[in-house]
Amino acid sequence: MIDETIYKYALINAAKHKGKAIEKAVIGAVMSNEPQLRKKAQEVSKKTKSIVEKVNKMTPQEQKRELQRLGIKLEEKKAKKKKGLPPLPNIQEKVIMRFAPNPSGPLHIGHARAAILNHEYAKKYKGKLILRMEDTDPRRVDPQAYQMIQEDLKWLGIKWDQLIIQSDRIPIYHKYAEKLLQKGKGYICTCKPREFKKLKDQSKPCPCRNLPVEENLKRWEQMQEMPEGKAVLRVKTDLKHKNPAIRDWVGLRIVEEAHPRTGKKYRVYPTMNFAVTIDDHLLGITHVLRGKDHITNTEKQEYLYKHLGWKPPTFIHYGRLHMDNIQLSTSKTREGIQKGTYKGWDDPRLGTIRAIKRRGIQAQAIREAMIEIGAKIADTTLTWKKIYGLNKNILDDMANRYFFIAEPIAFKIKGLPEHLKGTIERPLHPDHPERGQRKIPFNGEIYIQKDDLKDAKLLRLVDAVNVKVRDKSLEYHSKSLEKAREYHAKIIHWIPIEGSIPAKVIMPNAETIEGLLEPDAKKLKTDDIIQLERFGFARVDKTNKKITLYYTHK
Repeated sequence: MIDETIYKYALINAAKHKGKAIEKAVIGAVMSNEPQLRKKAQEVSKKTKSIVEKVNKMTPQEQKRELQRLGIKLEEKKAKKKKGLPPLPNIQEKVIMRFAPNPSGPLHIGHARAAILNHEYAKKYKGKLILRMEDTDPRRVDPQAYQMIQEDLKWLGIKWDQLIIQSDRIPIYHKYAEKLLQKGKGYICTCKPREFKKLKDQSKPCPCRNLPVEENLKRWEQMQEMPEGKAVLRVKTDLKHKNPAIRDWVGLRIVEEAHPRTGKKYRVYPTMNFAVTIDDHLLGITHVLRGKDHITNTEKQEYLYKHLGWKPPTFIHYGRLHMDNIQLSTSKTREGIQKGTYKGWDDPRLGTIRAIKRRGIQAQAIREAMIEIGAKIADTTLTWKKIYGLNKNILDDMANRYFFIAEPIAFKIKGLPEHLKGTIERPLHPDHPERGQRKIPFNGEIYIQKDDLKDAKLLRLVDAVNVKVRDKSLEYHSKSLEKAREYHAKIIHWIPIEGSIPAKVIMPNAETIEGLLEPDAKKLKTDDIIQLERFGFARVDKTNKKITLYYTHK
């Protein structure tokens, strides 16, 4: 019987590896799927070598016929569609992309789309990626965000070729503001905002619009000393434009707030649209890839390109990314942290990269999701189910297995024969025997999960024995797995009382589940990703006397 079992798994393994079975993998499959043979591990190991050699001498056709004779059907692998991004338009030179976050906080999953797509295209064309911190609004800057953003990007696997911080470039923006005024394509407006809006909505010029260049340059000098709100530099556009938001938009304004990096060195700061246009040109950006909520901004910026005699880059706009039941607003998140609603930027209820990382979701899963969504113009909904599916494909091979018991109830099995007591070995990973075995002491004093007792008459303790469930006790019934199957016993995991380790699992909704881990879990280290059998994947967060885990997903 042992020979036949090994033969079966060797044929299956050979079919998966182009006709050549792998000895260690065959042993692992036998040990994982045939628990009754684990006590005969030496015999299995000894026999596997010769059986694998026999199978490997067969042709793939012979192996296939043997599988058919044994009635074994293998799932056919579906041809994988080649994943990748469509080509960029207007490729005539070296491609230079940019990712330009506002350092108001760490990145969230919405930012990840822009970062990953720009990075992927830069790699695709062997081009350049610029990371640009757009921090020209002192009131929206979090001093810690500069570092947090870079850490988040590194975790996502994104490498940039150049770091630009806009607050270092204020003199450059001032230089081009002056050029704009000299060309008569901009003007210093001292109208009150409410009065200007009335005129703008009627497509009428304000009194400042037609001032001579000399007067605007004079006002520009004076603007450096004016109080906040007294004046702005406006970029001239078409006053009859169908969208009032585009009519003579604000390019620079006065901000009296001290900047976290430069203090009160500057008072006149460019708006996003002004600084972005100047930088995209001077840095040689060839393609601007961003959300369609920026279409109006693109049109504003095109006026400035025209005024300065510059060729615009190629603009590509993609649809909105929707995610249900997740907080993505940086300002609302900060407010929640300050109020104590959230415990920090890595609270599991948030959609920040830090929260996602802490839960054990892998960067590769996020990358694959964003590449699959791509840069299409249609709006897209990204579900946690999709992310979990991609992540599970990665974790299945990575995560070692352990027992975890929530709501544990202690029992001493009545009538357990002495010869069945000892140590049970179970593979850390069923597909990787080379990782070794977990050793679980079994002396009949165990914890099982409260839920497993519900409506149960006979239970199978994994790799151990079958027990009858009485009112408040467990009684030994039988040893074999076959007997458990005969009685349709529910197969459950368990933990020895001796050596069990206190643990808590923090769920995605921030609730905590208290429980126990098996003794070998003492070897776990922070950041290990494990699978809690019958419970789900989790990341090890702390390894003190009580192990803290963050739940990932099923």
